Amino acid sequence: MNELRQKYYPTILQAIHLLILYIFIQSVVDFPLALIDYYKDTEYLYHPIKKIVLGVGSTLFILIYGYRKSKAPLFNVFPIKLFNPLIIIPVITFLWSAHNLLEIPNALLDKYIPAPPWFWEMFNRIFEGDYGWWGAFMKVAVVAPIVEELIFRGLILQGFRRNYNAFISVVMSALLFALFHLNPWQFPATFVLGLLLGWIMLRTNNIILAILGHSINNFLVLLSITFWQEIRSHAFYLMEKENIYYTSALIASLSLILIFLFSIKWFKKKNHS
Repeated sequence: MNELRQKYYPTILQAIHLLILYIFIQSVVDFPLALIDYYKDTEYLYHPIKKIVLGVGSTLFILIYGYRKSKAPLFNVFPIKLFNPLIIIPVITFLWSAHNLLEIPNALLDKYIPAPPWFWEMFNRIFEGDYGWWGAFMKVAVVAPIVEELIFRGLILQGFRRNYNAFISVVMSALLFALFHLNPWQFPATFVLGLLLGWIMLRTNNIILAILGHSINNFLVLLSITFWQEIRSHAFYLMEKENIYYTSALIASLSLILIFLFSIKWFKKKNHS
C-alpha cells in the first residue's frame, strides 16, 4: 500500500521549493550588488562576468541537486528521443500566431495593471547591453531556453509525470514557469509557451525539441522588438484587428493539429512499448 502512494521528486510543493531555492541563490548575490550600485552609482549587478558566473553556478547547482533528488536515470529526467523534424514548422507558425493573439490579454493587463517604468527598464536590459544584438540573441534565444527547459520540462515536468496525470503535469509546470518570471505582464505569454512545450514533451519525450521551441519563441520576440516598425508596416498588420485575430486563431488551430499529427508515430510507439 505504501508503494502505491510513493511520491517521486519533485511533487508540486517540492518544485516550488526548488524554484525558491534557485531564486534565493541568485538574490543572495544580486541584492547586495544592487545596493552598492544604487548608493555608489556603479554597474556591478549587470557586469558580464558576474552574470555568467552566477548564472552558470546557480543553474548547475539546481540541476545537480534536483537530478540527485529525483533518483531517476539521467535520460528519464532529460529525455532525448527521435522526433519528426517537420514538427518544427507548425511550432513556428503556432508561436507566431499566438504572439498576435496575446495582444488581447496583454491589452487588458495594460489597462488594469499598467507596467511600471522599472519593468520596461528591466525588459530593455535583457535585449540590450552586453555585446549588442548578438549578445541579446545568446541570452534570450540560446542560454535562457537551455536553462529554463532543463529545469521546467526536464526536472519538474518529468517528476510531475510520475506523480500526476498528464493534464495536471503540463498545467502545473506551465503555471510554475509563468510565475517564475515574477511579474504579471509576462504571465500570459509564458503560460501559453509552457503549455505548448509541456504538451510537446508529452508527445515527443524530447528535451531538445522543447529547448528548440523555447528558442524559436524568444527569437521571434527578439525579432519583433528589433524590427518593430518594419513588421508593423507589413500588409498583414495593416488589416483590421479582428481580421488579424481571426486569421491568427485559424493558423494557431491548424498548427496544433499538425503538431499532433507529426508526433503520432512516436506517441504510438511509446504507448505500445
